[in-house]
Amino acid sequence: MGLISGMVLGIAFGISLMAGWNYMMRYRSTSRVAKAVDIKLLSSLTREDMKRICGESIPEWISFPVYEQVKWLNKLLSKLWPYVADAAEVIIKESVEPLLEEYRPPGITSLKFRKLSLGTVAPKIEGRIRVQSLKKGQIIMDIDLRWGGDPSIILAVEAALVASIPIQLKDLQVYTVVRAIFQLADEIPCVSAVVVALLAEPKPRIEYTLKAVGGSLTAIPGISDMIDDTVKTIVTDMLQWPHRIVVPIGGIPVDTSELELKPVGKVIVTVVKATNLKNMELIGKSDPYVVLHIRPLFKVKTKVVDNDLNPSWNQTFELIAEDKETQSVVFEVFDKDNIAQDKSLGVTKLPLIDLEADKEREIELQLMPALDMLKVKDKKDRGSLTLRVLYHEFSKEEQVVAVEEEKRLLEARKKLKEAGVIGSTMDALDGAVGLVGSGVGL
Repeated sequence: MGLISGMVLGIAFGISLMAGWNYMMRYRSTSRVAKAVDIKLLSSLTREDMKRICGESIPEWISFPVYEQVKWLNKLLSKLWPYVADAAEVIIKESVEPLLEEYRPPGITSLKFRKLSLGTVAPKIEGRIRVQSLKKGQIIMDIDLRWGGDPSIILAVEAALVASIPIQLKDLQVYTVVRAIFQLADEIPCVSAVVVALLAEPKPRIEYTLKAVGGSLTAIPGISDMIDDTVKTIVTDMLQWPHRIVVPIGGIPVDTSELELKPVGKVIVTVVKATNLKNMELIGKSDPYVVLHIRPLFKVKTKVVDNDLNPSWNQTFELIAEDKETQSVVFEVFDKDNIAQDKSLGVTKLPLIDLEADKEREIELQLMPALDMLKVKDKKDRGSLTLRVLYHEFSKEEQVVAVEEEKRLLEARKKLKEAGVIGSTMDALDGAVGLVGSGVGL
């Protein structure tokens, strides 16, 4: 998460210059009409006129085609990258290591950076910079981004009864679409804050290989899957739209509260039953339960029904939504195993955009082997899940209460982890832990 956010900040710096210039060109108070006229005349000058007036450093994107804007920004990124990388390495060490600890999966006792260098190869903008919204005071852009850099990243991984093992992330490749929101200002540097997020569609691709330095990955069973799950969860829960990073810039005092993520409503879900689940047991039948979430950080789960491929739960949960247009409720059915790792029986999701406010629906969803079916060979039927669902949109007063409740739940989860009740703050909770509220089983 920190690696991606660090490199994106470099991009945001360059684009914020462009956004600020456009803002200064478009929006001037009436007291500055004369200056606005001068700037309008300036914007009509040719490239050579501009260079004679402003020198060779004038950005070529001011009044020229999109491909030249991209070319200029990539050139700027290449020059800025050594400085951005140095600063980002410090930020990552200070801010991401606590996140690694917070999201650390069960079985891992410590997860820290042993070595961290972002390398010398800058990210590259590909395709186009698409302006999604342009209004007074704000610009929203989507940017195609690729990074096939040369970072040196080594994690120190410790598990019970196992000494620290250095795990190197090699051959890192990032392909994603970055959404950048610029809050604009009248004063230089023209941009008071930048919001950075990754779009969920197309799905961000973060590819790498893991290698144990001076040891073996088999020393800690399942270490590759644990690290993959942790990286995926951090990206999904912290950086994937609507989740975002808000960065005040330029030293301008600014209220960023309107840019920060806020609850917009809640989804009241009753997990009714499952039908025709796949049997994962050699003797007897599967012991199924359901894990559901909108954000991975607020997973909840039903009780376990023993020895039943057509289980009934009739349990109700409340989940907080931050963006009805893009978020979904994800449901995964597991077979409880008291000895080995619990096995997935199937997964499905319900897009919130399909729900009408304050109107309860009963829905039957087909279970799939995975949400990304392109990578799945076994496409056999996994059964279905029956739900009752109600979406309620928050009033302003309810939104304030929900924000405070979410903070309380985060603190409660941290205390449960410290007490050893759960292995990680992203573990699914059930009613047995005694918490009631948004994101926790009723």
